[in-house]
Amino acid sequence: MRVYDKPGRTLSFAFALALVCAAFVFATSHVDYRFKVHNNTKVAIKKILVSEDGKKYGYFDIGAGIAAGDTEELVWDKSTDEGNCGQFFKAVFANGEESDPVEFDFCEKDLTLEFN
Repeated sequence: MRVYDKPGRTLSFAFALALVCAAFVFATSHVDYRFKVHNNTKVAIKKILVSEDGKKYGYFDIGAGIAAGDTEELVWDKSTDEGNCGQFFKAVFANGEESDPVEFDFCEKDLTLEFN
């Protein structure tokens, strides 16, 4: 019969292993919510505005913009993971015009927004 004189060490090791496994699962469980934006106009898109209620808008950082005819993939920030699937979107073009707001379901897989 084997006698362990330090059961605390074994328990501490098991606890540490469980924490490492839990951290790994948590870190890999986040899913990036991605979608594509296709600019089907003759003018570059300079801003993409988004709103849950259709009244107060925030924006996506799209760098220098989305050129006419181009398609870009955008990723929601992790802070929006608990937000609604339904979001209002509109584009601001290089000539200063804005598109009409349109509601999209961002829980939809392989979503592509097209601005005409």
